[in-house]
Amino acid sequence: MAHWLIVGLGNPGDRYESTRHNIGWMIAEAFIKSKNGSFKKGRGSWQESECSVHGKKVTFMLPETYMNNSGQAVGEFIRYYKIPTEHVIILVDEYNFPVGKMQLKQGGSDGGHNGTSSVISHIGPGFWRFRFGIDKKFGPGQMADYVLAPFTQDELESRNAMIERGMKGLSIFLSQNPARALQQINAEKEL
Repeated sequence: MAHWLIVGLGNPGDRYESTRHNIGWMIAEAFIKSKNGSFKKGRGSWQESECSVHGKKVTFMLPETYMNNSGQAVGEFIRYYKIPTEHVIILVDEYNFPVGKMQLKQGGSDGGHNGTSSVISHIGPGFWRFRFGIDKKFGPGQMADYVLAPFTQDELESRNAMIERGMKGLSIFLSQNPARALQQINAEKEL
């Protein structure tokens, strides 16, 4: 049975904990907490936690290489544990979506995201991207400051609902065939 790797992209440290760029990290942590698990130091530059989801062996990973070098940790992990690229799901922020919108797809370009670009450069483009909206409320030259800022007070309800839906989406994806799961996850309906 092939092992799955789910990667919460983000930046390590308290300073980044609740920032928009760390939504992937937040979802990974919430999922593991829901399984009464916790993260521990991995054998490389990451934290990891293992669990079973619908009978599938799943490792959740939080790279500690900072967002722009995420692929370094992901590449090292999948080579060591011999996980096929198509069994990797990255949880990543998407500024082209409003807060609350999410989408899962396999393959494609990096969409201008440095973390996704780094993962592609280390393992190729065949992995899954589960993208979560952080909105685009910034002007020219302000993107870095925006993604490294926390969600605003009036976005927290939508953010928390998106975290819940992201966790449900992962469970659905791991429980059935990908085509059916994608339809359900990307339909924008309540999961």
